[in-house]
Amino acid sequence: MRLSDTRTVETKTPSKELMYQAGKGIFESVKWQGKTLIACGTGNNAGDGYVVATLLKEQGKDVELLLVEERFSPDGKYYFDKAKDAGVSHSLYRGQDLAGYDCVLDCIFGTGFKGTATGVAREVIERINASGAYVVSCDINSGLNGDSGMAELCVKSDLTVSIGDYKTGHFLNMAKDEIGNLINVDIGIDLIGAPYHLVEDDDARAFFDKRRNFSNKGTYGYITLLGGCTEYAGAIKLANMAGSAMRSGAGVVKLAVPRGIVGSVSPYLLESTLYPLSECDGAVSFVKEEIDGALGGSKAAGVGMGWGQRGDNVQILEHVLKNYNIPLVIDADGLNTLSKMDLDLVKNSACSVIVTPHPKELERLSGVSVQDILNDPVGTARDFAKKAGCVVLLKGPTTVITDGESVLLSSTGCPGMATAGSGDVLSGIITALCASHPNEPLMCAAVGAYINGKAGEIAEEQFGEISMLASDTARAIFTLWQE
Repeated sequence: MRLSDTRTVETKTPSKELMYQAGKGIFESVKWQGKTLIACGTGNNAGDGYVVATLLKEQGKDVELLLVEERFSPDGKYYFDKAKDAGVSHSLYRGQDLAGYDCVLDCIFGTGFKGTATGVAREVIERINASGAYVVSCDINSGLNGDSGMAELCVKSDLTVSIGDYKTGHFLNMAKDEIGNLINVDIGIDLIGAPYHLVEDDDARAFFDKRRNFSNKGTYGYITLLGGCTEYAGAIKLANMAGSAMRSGAGVVKLAVPRGIVGSVSPYLLESTLYPLSECDGAVSFVKEEIDGALGGSKAAGVGMGWGQRGDNVQILEHVLKNYNIPLVIDADGLNTLSKMDLDLVKNSACSVIVTPHPKELERLSGVSVQDILNDPVGTARDFAKKAGCVVLLKGPTTVITDGESVLLSSTGCPGMATAGSGDVLSGIITALCASHPNEPLMCAAVGAYINGKAGEIAEEQFGEISMLASDTARAIFTLWQE
């Protein structure tokens, strides 16, 4: 966006005009009620605020400017003078309480802000958050990193009005907790460079073809879900649930589990088929003929859900990677297994591999620390995807999906999904989608994340964010097809 903004100014629209359009866009996006305070920093974000102040004054609204510091960008100074000429009063922050305002417009920092808010700016942010007013942030919440969505302290907004186009910082990590509603205003900035893509409802719907009468279960694909051990039998059940696999489009689900948990898994199976595997101490043993039998005829496979970290997991995963030309979703303990293996096995795999780590699992795979991953989720995921030659689905409040080139974001989901088993449900969904779209692993992962998140939102509405379970998400999937 910074490059795009610069190019637009150089080739098309003078910077002063672009600033006016930004302020006008914010002005037109809010239902201004009562007394408004506009808190301004020293950069161009403040200039947008000065434009809003002038427009409000011209409409007879009660508006004041609060300056963090009496310092201006060149264009900002131009519009500050216009606001003064229009009769807008201003003051420097001197520790005053900000209570008593109906609305506060936050124009302190822009999307280029990095680090931690300090000094007077920090105090003003704290005062805004304590004001009790309706808070609007210009472009991005002051203090929030425009790339990563991380902040030590930032403005908590009721509405954030993005300018030109959304930034990753509007979605990633902490952003969804700090931004109430999010809208974007197009002010004519010509976008340059390779954009990231936000998965939306139409993208997910377009991924599913209408089912034909002249079809059967084989048309939509057999999938194999391989996992489970004595301690974690529930994970593979969740991945298998009709809600997480068949309800997402698979024709038949083959559940391959160690023989010792067959008794606990069987009561939950109606439509799926069960494939018992040899075991040692409750974990799957590598018997080539059995693994081949479990995977034979399947169009896609998911591995690792509830697998545990003992047994012959390395040999099993290596065998699958080398010998099966199908999409392979690796999750949970499958990722822990993979972290002990040579990544060239993935890069040179016969499979189209999709890995679904959370930040700690990606740390084990990539060697990049969790903190560095949080500071650059897109870059870290993309680098690993390129290095390993796979699709990476990095879990978080907004999910990052990349094949090392294209980047997609799925912002569906809710706090109630921070519960055991949510990732197992996701793996079942993605594996099912891969059966019908085996040549589109990137979109299978992206649409799977979108469906999982939407179903989680429905479950949270029904059960609440504290009480909902991963199985509630799985059961809610069917309602998506009814909308």
